[in-house]
Amino acid sequence: MIHKIKALHDNGNGLGIRAIARQLRVSRNTVKKYLEMSAKEIQEEMENTNRIRKLDDHREYIIHLLETFPDLSAVKVMRKLKEKYPDLGVSDRSARRYIKDLKDSISLKQKRYYEPVLDMVPGTQCQVDGGELRGVLVGGVESVIHFVVFVLSYSRMMYVGLSSDPINTDTFIQMHDAAFRYFGGRPEECVYDQTKLVVLHEEYRELTLNPRFQAYATAAEFRIHACEGYDPESKGKVEAGVKYVKGNALYGEVFESWSLLEQYMLKWLDETANVRIHGSTGEPPIERYDRDERQHMGQYLTPSYITRNAAAKHTRKADKTGLISWKSNKYSVPIAWQQARVGVRIEGARLSITDLETGKEIADHGLSQGKGNVIKNKDHYRDKREHISSLESAIQQQVGADGGKQLCDLLKRTNGRIYKDQLTGLKALLTKHAMPPKLLGQLCDRPTLATSQIRDYLEAYAAHPERFNTTADPDPGPKDGGTANQLSQYSGIAQQHEEGRHDQFH
Repeated sequence: MIHKIKALHDNGNGLGIRAIARQLRVSRNTVKKYLEMSAKEIQEEMENTNRIRKLDDHREYIIHLLETFPDLSAVKVMRKLKEKYPDLGVSDRSARRYIKDLKDSISLKQKRYYEPVLDMVPGTQCQVDGGELRGVLVGGVESVIHFVVFVLSYSRMMYVGLSSDPINTDTFIQMHDAAFRYFGGRPEECVYDQTKLVVLHEEYRELTLNPRFQAYATAAEFRIHACEGYDPESKGKVEAGVKYVKGNALYGEVFESWSLLEQYMLKWLDETANVRIHGSTGEPPIERYDRDERQHMGQYLTPSYITRNAAAKHTRKADKTGLISWKSNKYSVPIAWQQARVGVRIEGARLSITDLETGKEIADHGLSQGKGNVIKNKDHYRDKREHISSLESAIQQQVGADGGKQLCDLLKRTNGRIYKDQLTGLKALLTKHAMPPKLLGQLCDRPTLATSQIRDYLEAYAAHPERFNTTADPDPGPKDGGTANQLSQYSGIAQQHEEGRHDQFH
């Protein structure tokens, strides 16, 4: 470390104290201390045998843990180390002192420029990146091969996932599942660039992760680490792997079918990529993996929903008329998905169509047993938002702009999921019954409202209009039996009406 600091400073002709501290990930005080030391003091420091400690071989990994989890205790750090190195003969006291010295010397609170140099720590990191190669002949047709490469940083073991379509979140998750099953375990973290499959948005290095992929990572128990934008060096191993797959595995090859391409790729991994002498480690990746890394990989169990979806889900592209092809028939999708790619899943005798990004079902059809049939849902060709807007406008014309808006807002707040149906019913009611202004005011003052309640109020009013004569004498006297003519009595009538309807079911 002392020699590195001196060399980078170069007697004032090289880097400054701040730049050296950032590059070597030590504090500025440490850099300043060594720069001010004389040659004699440096020699005495180098001859100090106390500097050579057993944990020095694991310094980079400990720094990685502390940078990832700054509040990690020395006891927890040692537990993680002993999980990887059971024969590590270091006392807890020595470990606490060593880790305290590290925390005092390294700059954990500075912005970390991620450099995943964890080659010496087995089972910790996998680098992941995607690529594509155009013009590959598959079944006599020039095709685009989309693929994702997984490389374990320690052993350089590689896996490659293939897709004939552009890779979406579901495919990306399924490729991770296949990679971890191929490796026989999962690493502690995976490193990615800022693809939308992983990171939806970044601001001030605050990342908004793809929620479905984050849910999978949580279930599979690995950390997501996204590199800073335009920083390919942070995952250089897999960047080289992408070039290797293009040039060595795919370029110049011809495949009779997609299934034969998948068989070829697995054979290439087993007989070429993972058995070659790797240029950096000097060993075949499979030998290094079996000897040093396999036992450090975390246990991996495929989440059940992946198996269920992978077996049944396919993709199709809707045409300009909003139809997808499935088993020699055509099925409609809503107009918002015209000319878009959607997910298709068989569920019994039904065809479920989903949005690929959200996974939400957008259409559902009964499967046709014939051929050449077109199965349409007429509702798919209507813009529901425009229909709702026209209903709201009609209601406001019937009862007045302010009152109509208040009624619509109440219905939407009370029954948002069936709002359009509520509006349709209300429009029909207002065509049949006029809305008295006083009744409208009372309805708008309610905390909740449904079209069935408006119907009961209107029917009760039609049956007893004399009780809403607001121009009558406020003190009606005994001639009407003391019945008040104020609108407040109306709620009792409606309640009795509703109770009568309820009693019919008991």
